[in-house]
Amino acid sequence: MVTSEERILRAKRKALEYDRDYVGCSQSVLGALQDEFDIGNKESFKASTVLSGGVARQGETCGAIIGALSALGLVIGRERIENTEAYRAMMEPSIKLRARFMEELQKQFRFNEELEDTLCRRIQEKVLGRPFDLTNEEDYQAFLDAGGHSEIGCPKVCGIAAQVAAEKILELI
Repeated sequence: MVTSEERILRAKRKALEYDRDYVGCSQSVLGALQDEFDIGNKESFKASTVLSGGVARQGETCGAIIGALSALGLVIGRERIENTEAYRAMMEPSIKLRARFMEELQKQFRFNEELEDTLCRRIQEKVLGRPFDLTNEEDYQAFLDAGGHSEIGCPKVCGIAAQVAAEKILELI
């Protein structure tokens, strides 16, 4: 029998590998969690295509945490818009997941200063030394040169997002 810890590590490793090998942080995390927990479908996966790089590469909310929260929504989210009780019930585990993601980023990357939010450009700055404009060809190349898609950059962030989401999912199922 596979232990919870093995499932968490498997999801973490797969998210890291997906982002390293194929890029797309949101889909890397969501896809790894879909594989591990048999949740969602190809439509939910497709819907997350443009959420990487801080939403369409704009540096806004980190796509990895969006993928993690999307997976959580597939597990405990509401199925009908009228179900406001289920909507409200999902907020607490979502807030805790986001906080845990920030805590693990801080811990695993050993940031000198506290991470204040989950903006992609701020995470880039903490991890890679500066934010990058991923829509600019030269800056995107600088991002790659700095290790953005290596195991020390965004793939590691994806692994952490999948890790904390898997922890939360296992706690709830």
